[in-house]
Amino acid sequence: MSTSNAQQFPAINNGGSGGGGSAASLLPSLFPERTPMSPAQLAAGVEAALEVQRRAVAFGKRPFAAVLVAPDNETVLLSHQSVDQVNHAESSLARLAYCHYDKAFLWRCTLVSTWEPCGMCTATIYWAHIGRVVFAGSNDQLYELTGPGNRENFTMDWHTRDVLQGCPQKDIEVIGPLEAEGRIVVEESDKYWITTRN
Repeated sequence: MSTSNAQQFPAINNGGSGGGGSAASLLPSLFPERTPMSPAQLAAGVEAALEVQRRAVAFGKRPFAAVLVAPDNETVLLSHQSVDQVNHAESSLARLAYCHYDKAFLWRCTLVSTWEPCGMCTATIYWAHIGRVVFAGSNDQLYELTGPGNRENFTMDWHTRDVLQGCPQKDIEVIGPLEAEGRIVVEESDKYWITTRN
């Protein structure tokens, strides 16, 4: 098969403060400047997600939860818990957010999760155009909690930053894991996972 007619994509410049890469330079209105989050705002966002996680676990759901925080870095707009193994808290929340808000607004919002979003969730956040991701516990910590061969969570060997590194058109900010907040999430989540480990 000849490759002479194959389409060639232009090189992507991963620079710029408004969102990075060619998408931000071509469509700057979709990449408004984001306000940095303070340590207190980060902690409050994780606590809001943790409240959702606690409620979910009380109803027998797995300990994963996420909230969407507004551009003011304080107002919680939406929340979601883990539904099942293919309807995760973060991807479900990102889809819901995209139904309710426009792209420019979402670029200034933050998705805060109790745990590091998986590859599926990270990709959904990317397509939903949410500009910042914050997580408390890491994927490595999750694997330590769930253990190998856990039928409820076959933890993958990935990280949120690894998934986004291959998507240079959008400079999505990733914050996490968070040491103090992550320790709390790990401790609380272990009450669930200890009953499922082999």
